[in-house]
Amino acid sequence: MKQTPLRRALGALAGTLALSVALTACAGDDLASDSGSSEGSSASAGGSLTIASQSFAEAELVSNMYQLLLEDAGYDVTLQLVDARDAYMADFPGDVDVVPEYVGGIVNFLNTRENGANAEAFTEADGQDMADAGADLLDAAGITLLDVSEAADANAYFVTQDYSDANGVTALSDLEGQKVVLAAAPDCEGRADCEAGLEDVYGIDITKLLPLGYASEQTYSSVIDGESDLGQTSTTDGTLESQGLVVLDDDQGIQPAQNLVPAISTEFLDAHPDVADVLDPLMAALDTDTLAELNGRISVDRAKPADVAQEFLTDAGLL
Repeated sequence: MKQTPLRRALGALAGTLALSVALTACAGDDLASDSGSSEGSSASAGGSLTIASQSFAEAELVSNMYQLLLEDAGYDVTLQLVDARDAYMADFPGDVDVVPEYVGGIVNFLNTRENGANAEAFTEADGQDMADAGADLLDAAGITLLDVSEAADANAYFVTQDYSDANGVTALSDLEGQKVVLAAAPDCEGRADCEAGLEDVYGIDITKLLPLGYASEQTYSSVIDGESDLGQTSTTDGTLESQGLVVLDDDQGIQPAQNLVPAISTEFLDAHPDVADVLDPLMAALDTDTLAELNGRISVDRAKPADVAQEFLTDAGLL
């Protein structure tokens, strides 16, 4: 069986995950043959479908919502969670059919992949404007974005409250010229809304980037314990105050629009147009306050993402 980059990335994970990846690989092959057999036939609902997403809590929550809705619509869904966007984008579109995305994230990923790491980033502050700006890149990649949600969640950067008080630091611009160790997601390096933006726009000297995860327990602990000075989280993170942490204002605006949006393989969507009818109502039902509240159930109340997803969809009348 031919290995794709996504399978190689997932195969590197140890233990029981290796078995899951092997099963997923086979599902991917089945999907490839299913897609080929549908060529030239009429559009249809149901069949095999693969969702891929990042593994931080919010992405897992939204991925579970997609999975529950699509299974309810008759699809046999395989869900793959990986550490960074780079892993699943190697197979999307292809073995991956549907990705719960952030509009600025996917547009700027495609921009740098197509035009190089030094390509000027898209900085539109409105979600639909961002989707429109990236239309040519999305078309060339064979990706269609469905409805852009009002719900948005951008990167945010935090320090301890003690550090903020002692140094008078309340905004990222207050760190100009300072040497800083940053704890963040593995794909932070070189990104205009992460390491590159902090250095180039804010003039912060990132002496070391620790790839400890996006809004992860390891990132929180690294900052609290003094291993890192600055940590990466999200604008909907409701756990910071209870941990003695505080978000710094992005006063120079390096964060583009990051509204939730379903990204679909155009070829798959052409064969299964009902996917839009399944996922667009979810985008309409979510807003930023609701997203923050749902995240809090996971991060503060320690509820499982799948349970939170099920409860929300049921209460919203989507299941």
